[in-house]
Amino acid sequence: MSESKKIAIILPDALQRIGLRSLLTDYFSPVEISLFLSFETFLPFEKDFFDFYFTLPETLALHINYFLPKRNKTICIVNNGNGVVSLPSIISVNTSQEEIVKRIRTVLREVDKSFTQTKTGKELSLREKDVLRLIVKGMVNREIADKLYISLNTVLTHRKNITSKLGIKTIPGLTFYAITNGLIASDEIGL
Repeated sequence: MSESKKIAIILPDALQRIGLRSLLTDYFSPVEISLFLSFETFLPFEKDFFDFYFTLPETLALHINYFLPKRNKTICIVNNGNGVVSLPSIISVNTSQEEIVKRIRTVLREVDKSFTQTKTGKELSLREKDVLRLIVKGMVNREIADKLYISLNTVLTHRKNITSKLGIKTIPGLTFYAITNGLIASDEIGL
């Protein structure tokens, strides 16, 4: 990073805020970092354009209308990254320092790329997106088949293709992907 980037860290945990600020300063200088306890404390500064945002998935989900247009520049910090750590924009606190730096570097380099591109570079088909929406809404395979007028085997094939293309195997991971890519609104799933 040659020019100074403005970064907002919106995390309630002081250790995470301070540690992340230290890591960003050590590895990605020059940076201008602003620390916020919550989205509400961040709001007065929102008019100052930030280049990148670090926050919790819960904050992102609650304020999806704000973060959705900034999804390529938003990195979520999770306490347990099982099933979602294949996305570069998610960092588990249990990850090694080297991996955290690598993930941040990946996001910083790929800001101009579309976040909707999948891990394998293959886009989800329209029907796969339909299936993903229903999975995230909590439907089981039989309900999805009935709703879309397709066979159970076809649903299973779509699920296999979705997990293969995205590299995500868990419902929370698929939910995060669907929300951040605008496939479903958080209020449709009760967040």
